[in-house]
Amino acid sequence: MYLGKRILGLITARGGSKGIPRKNLVNVGGKPLIGWTIDAALRSRLLDRLVLSSDDEEIIAVARSLGCDAPFVREAALAGDTAGSADVVIDCLERVPDYDYVVLLQPTSPLRSTEDIDGVIRQCLDAQAPACVSLCEVDESPFWMYAVGADKTIDPIFKNSYARRQDLPAVYSLNGAVYIAEADWFKRTRTFLSDDTCGYVMPRGRSLDIDTPSDLQYLQYVLSTPQ
Repeated sequence: MYLGKRILGLITARGGSKGIPRKNLVNVGGKPLIGWTIDAALRSRLLDRLVLSSDDEEIIAVARSLGCDAPFVREAALAGDTAGSADVVIDCLERVPDYDYVVLLQPTSPLRSTEDIDGVIRQCLDAQAPACVSLCEVDESPFWMYAVGADKTIDPIFKNSYARRQDLPAVYSLNGAVYIAEADWFKRTRTFLSDDTCGYVMPRGRSLDIDTPSDLQYLQYVLSTPQ
């Protein structure tokens, strides 16, 4: 609880995965991928409860063995490739009611820390914002990006006069690690993103998103490298 608000942590992990089969259960650094998110969330001082939404019995069993509550099985209609994340979050809020805020934690961000989770929560509630999302600074600035026309001429995405890299403004992208929203607000808007959403900046080193086998290989390398 923070500032008198009840806060629900939600880990979403469906069984199907095209890029990496059984991705959420792949062993990395001695535990399943989903275990890194569960461990970080269970150490949070601000989450009142952590639950899993999954359609997969094996994922549910593994999550429970690692200390994560799994009070329901997600319906198949919400587990396909076309299912939207908003539907999954709202389904959880209806099954697990009476929370003021919901924090979405995806297992594909295993390097996010407990401090990041609690930092996003504090930033959202301290700012009295309806939502907050985690971000990281991009490697390549869109101010130096171009579109190529049919005649092969190039056109800058943004008209600007930045001649030197050090003059470019900092630009950030969603890193997928932590999302928080006021529960009733999310039910109405069905999104974490609005003009009133605030951002919590994370370092790139904790912003890895596991989507491809090469991402998984890089994660294995990071975890095996002495810090």
